[in-house]
Amino acid sequence: MLDANTFQLAEQVLTEARARNQKIATAESCTGGLVSGALTDVPGSSDVVDRGFVTYSNEAKMKMLGVNPETIEMHGAVSEETARAMAEGALAQSLADISVAITGVAGPGGGTTAKPVGLVHFAAARKGHATIAEKHMFGNLGRSGIRSASVDIALGLLLRLSRT
Repeated sequence: MLDANTFQLAEQVLTEARARNQKIATAESCTGGLVSGALTDVPGSSDVVDRGFVTYSNEAKMKMLGVNPETIEMHGAVSEETARAMAEGALAQSLADISVAITGVAGPGGGTTAKPVGLVHFAAARKGHATIAEKHMFGNLGRSGIRSASVDIALGLLLRLSRT
C-alpha cells in the first residue's frame, strides 16, 4: 500500500502522460519494480503504463535493456552512465514515449567508500529529447527508506519529463 503522497504523485504522472498520449516504461534495479507498482496501484493506469523492467543483475541490464557491458565494467552498475543506458534501453525495448531508470545501493550491505549505502542514480528518457540524470545521496535511511524515497524521485522525474 502506497502512502498518500506517493499515490498522489503517481496519479499526477498518469494524468499528465494521459493528457499528452504518452506511454511509460520503467527500468528498475534497487527498487525492484516499486515504481511500476506505484503507477499500477492507480486504477486505470493500463492506458499509460506500457511495461516495467526489473533488472537487478548486471546480466539483466545487458540482456533486457541493451546496456553495454563496457559501460558496467568502466563505470559500475551504480552510475549515471548505467542509469542513462537503462532509461534509453527501456524506450528502445518498449512502446513507451518516456521512461525512468533507477540503480543504487539500498543496503544494508553492499556499500563502499566510493559508492555508499544510500547512493542512487536516476535517469529519465523521452523520445526526441536529451536524457536527464540525477544523483541522490540519501544516506543510510534503511533499505525501505531508500527505496521509498527513490520511488518518489523517479515519479517526479517522469512528471517533469512528461511536461517538457
